[in-house]
Amino acid sequence: MEILEKFRCELIKIEESLKVEIASLRVGRASPALVENISVDCYGSKTKIKQLASIAAPEPRTLVIEPWDKKILPELEKAILTSNLGLSPIVDKNLIRINIPALTEERRNEILKILNSKIEESKIKFRSARDKTIKELGELFDYKKITEDEKFKMKEEIQKAMNLASENLEKIFMLKEKAIKEG
Repeated sequence: MEILEKFRCELIKIEESLKVEIASLRVGRASPALVENISVDCYGSKTKIKQLASIAAPEPRTLVIEPWDKKILPELEKAILTSNLGLSPIVDKNLIRINIPALTEERRNEILKILNSKIEESKIKFRSARDKTIKELGELFDYKKITEDEKFKMKEEIQKAMNLASENLEKIFMLKEKAIKEG
């Protein structure tokens, strides 16, 4: 039914959004995802680094950002410095190098707290989407658009989708947690 498909799509959107958010959590290794979504003030608007430059990780602890327009190097450097990631960009002729320092135990714990809060936010969004869907289901039943049996079956399907999405969240959490601890 359409209501169930809409619910599943909502869960997938929440999961994808979480993946994007936690990709920028630093794990001690260089990854383009760490900086690609930093906004840069240039050309009169805010633009993400990934739209302005190529980003590569030639070594495990080094990122290289090469802008397509060399004139924006100062803006790129400023955006990285003010990004709150604790990175120190080095302008090297026509590109920027970033050496990723090893994580301290204190910083690891801070990142794990951030990860936990992002996972918890996603769980709250899941529950909110489930509650909204169940409410819509109740309205369909009240208006006699579905039978009580259909309502019951749909609630079961909603819970199955919820359980599967929660398992996926747990897998995402465990993978990222492992990367942070090993980083």
